[in-house]
Amino acid sequence: MTASPATDAAASLIADLIAHGVRDLVLSPGSRSQSLALAAVHAANQGHLRLHVRIDERVAGFTALGLSRETGVPAAVLCTSGTAAANLLPAAMEAFHSGVPLLLLTADRPPELRGVGANQATIQPGMFASWVREQIDAPVPGDGDWSGLAVRAVAAAMGADAEHGLPGVSGPVHLNLPSREPLSGDVPAVDIAPGEAPRPVAAEPLVLERGPRTVVIAGADAGPDAEEVAHAGSWPLIAEIVSGARFGRQVVHGYRALLSDDELGGRIERAVVLGHPTLSREVARLLSRADVEVIAVRRGGEALDLNGRTTPAASVAVAAGPADREWLGAWLTASAARAVDLSERAPDQDGLTSTDPSARRDAVRAELAAVRRPLDRELLADAVWRATWPHDRLVFGSSRLVRVADSVLGGKKVPVHANRGLAGIDGTIATATGIALASQAGGAPGVTRVLLGDLAFLHDVGALLLPPDEHEPRIQVIVGNDGGGTIFDGLEVAGTAARADLDRAFYTPHTVRLEQLALAYGWEYQRVTTRTALDQALTAPAGGRQLIEVPLTR
Repeated sequence: MTASPATDAAASLIADLIAHGVRDLVLSPGSRSQSLALAAVHAANQGHLRLHVRIDERVAGFTALGLSRETGVPAAVLCTSGTAAANLLPAAMEAFHSGVPLLLLTADRPPELRGVGANQATIQPGMFASWVREQIDAPVPGDGDWSGLAVRAVAAAMGADAEHGLPGVSGPVHLNLPSREPLSGDVPAVDIAPGEAPRPVAAEPLVLERGPRTVVIAGADAGPDAEEVAHAGSWPLIAEIVSGARFGRQVVHGYRALLSDDELGGRIERAVVLGHPTLSREVARLLSRADVEVIAVRRGGEALDLNGRTTPAASVAVAAGPADREWLGAWLTASAARAVDLSERAPDQDGLTSTDPSARRDAVRAELAAVRRPLDRELLADAVWRATWPHDRLVFGSSRLVRVADSVLGGKKVPVHANRGLAGIDGTIATATGIALASQAGGAPGVTRVLLGDLAFLHDVGALLLPPDEHEPRIQVIVGNDGGGTIFDGLEVAGTAARADLDRAFYTPHTVRLEQLALAYGWEYQRVTTRTALDQALTAPAGGRQLIEVPLTR
């Protein structure tokens, strides 16, 4: 039997993490982390841990982020030292700004091998300092032990530790774990008793008095709480498509135009903000107005001081009293006029069955035209939205498509996710894979759909790789492929740069054959060009991993 203090400490740490609510660990292989990896495999083999192996640490980080997004408890991501640890930074930053609990476990050299040119050694303590709730440089096993690290890390990640972390606000925590050789040995028998993650003590809500003409703004990750506040106050609900709050009787359609209307947006006196609004300039202008009181419920790492004088709140409640029905009614009347219906019209049954050959021919032609109608961005977003139900999950990439969806889609209570903390294009497929694995755990039904552009897809193409011995989630990645980054066509640079320069430096055209990528990574592939074909592809009873490409014009 090989004695290894590193292995003993690792087994104890993994058991403690499980005892405090961790159920998922994403592993990227490496030498320095071998004791932790073997301990994780041992726990997984006993059924106490769901283990997910990814060769790319950036993919691993975002997969863990997706698992944590869905479950609400921290998943752990484990890697070796050096650049492996650095590759976790994008996921850590997104978790920080989105308020997602996450545990970063980075193996490291012992102190005597730091700063001496040792292989795969860099300055790891504090490397995530600006973006974590807590950072701990653990002692080397044998010089000290790792007892107590798990409970401290999980509590800080959940916002349940007033001393470490940020009370009431979830986020990432970094455990830097140095060890000496021997780096692995026989995994000791450790009692593993799965437990629950601690929850923060509910904060006293800020009571919102009635009176001011109020709107509720639901940004990314607002969740159902925003709809509840709007319902309680009888206030209009301006809910971004990524908020998870675009449902209920008070959702405002076409909110961009209505916020610019002097009779509606111009009369707003108070805005209550939940989540992180990022999708419209009209909301940003409203929140910057000097005559509007802004109250923001904190969710992510930074307090939302949206106008230099924002009132922060851990939560809000609405005071009792009569509703301002005139105010709400004006918004809902205007909203109804702005609603967009992209559904296909019903067939002309009278024309199709007419005895008049001309009328029957016109009806048949109309039906054929409807079937052959090419997809555009609005129809694509609408089809994905209509195909998704409460047992499914919908993930939006940071592409042009999410803004189109926000403009045209109606209300519907479905679980929606998006990495809008920093709104980067990285990690979308990996995050969605983590969401799919978590939401479908234990045989739960549903499909996870991902709607993104071609550049966001290509940026995370490595996330298509899944080990053959792991559970294959039901996931549909729907790529609106316009051959480049058309979102830049609508930004200021399009009016200042020469077309050739715009294309080269921003649009970045490509000729990648997505079907070949699907084949290489073992995904089912479909290319669809019409609404009918897309509806069939989205709802066909097929399982596993599917890549659906939708060609779009620039």
